Amino acid sequence: MAVEQQPESGVILTPRQRDILRIVVQRYIDTAAPVGSSTVQSAGNLGVSTATIRNELVALESAGYLIQPHTSAGRVPTPQGYRYYVEHLIDRTDLPVPEQRMIQHQFHQLRLDMDQWTRLTAAVLAHTARAASLVTPPHATNARFRHVELISINDATCLMVLVLQDGSIHQEMLMLNDVVDQGELSRVSSKLNSLLFGMTLRDIQTSTHPELASLRGFAACVLDRVLPVMKGAERRSAREIYRDGLSNVLGEPEFADVGKREQILRLFEQRRLLDVILARMLGASGVQIIIGGEGAYGGFEDFSMILSPYGLRGKASGVLGVVGPTRMAYGRGISAVRYVTELMDQLIEDLFGE
Repeated sequence: MAVEQQPESGVILTPRQRDILRIVVQRYIDTAAPVGSSTVQSAGNLGVSTATIRNELVALESAGYLIQPHTSAGRVPTPQGYRYYVEHLIDRTDLPVPEQRMIQHQFHQLRLDMDQWTRLTAAVLAHTARAASLVTPPHATNARFRHVELISINDATCLMVLVLQDGSIHQEMLMLNDVVDQGELSRVSSKLNSLLFGMTLRDIQTSTHPELASLRGFAACVLDRVLPVMKGAERRSAREIYRDGLSNVLGEPEFADVGKREQILRLFEQRRLLDVILARMLGASGVQIIIGGEGAYGGFEDFSMILSPYGLRGKASGVLGVVGPTRMAYGRGISAVRYVTELMDQLIEDLFGE
């Protein structure tokens, strides 16, 4: 009998065992109920008796892919079983075209505002994957100037609105020593925008451009306020995390148990582990899946995460993804995360268009 790729456990599964494991995982994802041999037989059209299926279930249990919660119950997948399913048995599918178009339409309705994009990303992921979502805003290692606008408030005050190239918006009130009308404010903004567009903080500080070096008066004062704002943006360490859809997870039957509810709430509220996970994801490539607290993430065995970095590494990048029970619909979650990542990659590319 032909065999397939050997998993990390060293156990080689036969095609029939793979089919049975696929059926058990998919049925358990759909029903949250242990899966027995008769269910496998009716769902799989395997052409073998229930006795043969029971023997295969025992073999899969011995290999660590399934467990039997109670003596007379059917089987449920282990984290190892889910891992094998995700890496070897799941079919790569894209989101249906109508869903893709709807999501594209939602993003294209927004103006150039990264805060709105990030909030929408969290909402779209939660709705599409039917899970909880996590999105960090794109963060640029080197703050890069995009646009400044000066708005007159009264004779003594104006509002400075500074937009950096990662889409972040910074506002600051400036006190005026002399009366400066809106016409002059607009002329100063236009001059600074022409001189500074696309420059990093270091570029500005080391520039030998004669027009920049010759700035005087109010224009020089505005530049003196722009520089510390850009410096503060570079030093920002506390990363905001946009979240949505936690009720999707808490409504699953697994989390009727108080201890399990506390486990996932602790992940969202305490942030220590979450910050570590998201920081590691920034350096990853493509969609990453953490199943049942495996590896370095022990203690959170009742849920899984599907995460992906997005953006332009070295310029502006963030992490997005979904969190759900280990019984989550991995195929749909992976499709949603992959598609939204592609959209965000393009949005960041447009923002930083070389």
